Amino acid sequence: MREYKPTDFLPTTKKEVEQRGWTSLDVILFSGDAYVDHPSFGVAVIGRTLEAIGLRVAIVPQPDWHGDWRDFKKLGRPRLFFGVAPGCMDSMVNKYTANRRLRSEDAYSPDGRHDLRPEYPTIVYTHILKQLYPDVPVVLGGIEASMRRLTHYNYWDDSLHRCILCDSHADMIIYGMGEKPMTSLASLLIEQDCDITTDLFLTLMMRHPQPQTVMLLQRNHIPGGIRKDDIVLHSHEECLANKKYQAENFRHIEEESNKMHAQRLIQEVEGLYAVVNPPYPPMTQAELDETFDLPYTRLPHPKYHGKRIPAYEMIKFSVNIHRGCFGGCAFCTISAHQGKFIVSRSKESILKEVRQVTEMPDFKGYISDLGGPSANMYGMKGKNPKACGVCKRPSCIHPQVCPNLNTDHSALIDLYRTVDALPGIKKSFIGSGVRYDLLLHKSKDEEVNRANEEYTRELICHHVSGRLKVAPEHTSDRVLTLMRKPSFSLFYDFKRIFDRINAQHHLRQQIIPYFISSHPGCKAEDMAELATITKDLDFQLEQVQDFTPTPMTVSTETWYTGYDPYTLQPVFSAKSQRDKLEQRMFFFWYKPEERKRIIATLQRLHRPDLIARLYGKRPPH
Repeated sequence: MREYKPTDFLPTTKKEVEQRGWTSLDVILFSGDAYVDHPSFGVAVIGRTLEAIGLRVAIVPQPDWHGDWRDFKKLGRPRLFFGVAPGCMDSMVNKYTANRRLRSEDAYSPDGRHDLRPEYPTIVYTHILKQLYPDVPVVLGGIEASMRRLTHYNYWDDSLHRCILCDSHADMIIYGMGEKPMTSLASLLIEQDCDITTDLFLTLMMRHPQPQTVMLLQRNHIPGGIRKDDIVLHSHEECLANKKYQAENFRHIEEESNKMHAQRLIQEVEGLYAVVNPPYPPMTQAELDETFDLPYTRLPHPKYHGKRIPAYEMIKFSVNIHRGCFGGCAFCTISAHQGKFIVSRSKESILKEVRQVTEMPDFKGYISDLGGPSANMYGMKGKNPKACGVCKRPSCIHPQVCPNLNTDHSALIDLYRTVDALPGIKKSFIGSGVRYDLLLHKSKDEEVNRANEEYTRELICHHVSGRLKVAPEHTSDRVLTLMRKPSFSLFYDFKRIFDRINAQHHLRQQIIPYFISSHPGCKAEDMAELATITKDLDFQLEQVQDFTPTPMTVSTETWYTGYDPYTLQPVFSAKSQRDKLEQRMFFFWYKPEERKRIIATLQRLHRPDLIARLYGKRPPH
């Protein structure tokens, strides 16, 4: 195992900058997360990407936003810009449960501490930087800014918020995965061969509009003016006045973020215009390999010696094999942030990283996850690229698997077996969620069908650490349709296959299903049905959650507006604390303390049949 020096990490202090022999910096990144030099941590990826094009980059992780702001002053002014990357998770989701209660720990902070980042660090950090250095551009990135780039519903104060540029006073958002737009932006600024001021930055951006960015501009500053092919959304003020306008807006936002060739989006807000430039095309495999092949140490910065960073402990022995997700689940931000088109790393790049993992001093021979946003989408793409080029479906597998999608699992089988054959590897587990609808899909190509059956057996026999995670999410097909998830009948099919293979190979493994309560369209009666169905399957549920409305998902917009953004038909949502808790209690029908309330609820719903199914006999009338 190589011994790393402090200079093997990007600098975080003035002393570390001086150790590199630098007297100034080009870019300073402020992060709401602890600094872990690993390709799963966004600020490390952006820092290493900028370093690779020759820039002097520093990271200030979890700066103290109280007192004299010394953490914001200690490295001085950068030559090009400040970057604000508030964290791998939305700060509010990271801090609070769906019931707005404080989570047990902050997974991205040392020892899980809650006091090392503010709420909405994007806004807090930028306000401080703009007060200290008003003439230095501030560029926002990460999930928090990306998902708040236009008018969005904020669950935490139950209100509609405007584009985050309005509240933060930053100069630009880079949305989605940031390597290509950040490299392009930095290269343009380097060409100026001078310190970049806010005024110069604005001038350059109007002359050279950058893909995959958002700026807040006066109408006469919009590059090229408002063109015929622009999509002009309802203004923020119109959305405040009419929830249906917000629902209409969201369909355009989602469709354009999932198209190969998107249109520019423009939304007026308080007399200015949020201009969302179309995203870059998906990375090539070579470009993605370059990102993962950057010189990460794969370790937390030495400043955290002796401290536990929970999120790092989860992924330290895992390897991400692809980017993107074409599932399009209505409640998920992955496709909104990474896009629906899968970009897979080369086998060589993955094996190189696995070998790095085997050299870690506390590695015991087990890869905890060889996966990605979904476990089994590696190598999958459209058979006819031209058809993908004009497609605007948010999901390639809902309401049915696209006939143009190649669902062949052969490349994954080969990858798993090659990894397990490496010296030092005892077994590779699959910790990411498996899309069983892809495994069960019947292709017209019998070779593909045979490969998928072989993958299912390979997965169950060799890559399950006793428990296989799958996410049916609900049992009601009506609710599942709103979730963009397959019929629960497919879960029955998959469980039969899982049980049969376990019996054949004398394995004692479990399926661990994930379920959600209070999703738009879900009623208490649907949850009661879920309880009886999962009871009949002999599950006592543990992986469950109450639906949390997070910015820029179809489910959130449906929950807030009361309309399905694609049909504009009304949809019921459980919103009160009482209704949400009533739905959630059905997960735990087997707990004695819930029995009385559940029986009372089912009596109110006139469903004595479900009482009998749950508790074995009809209670007294």
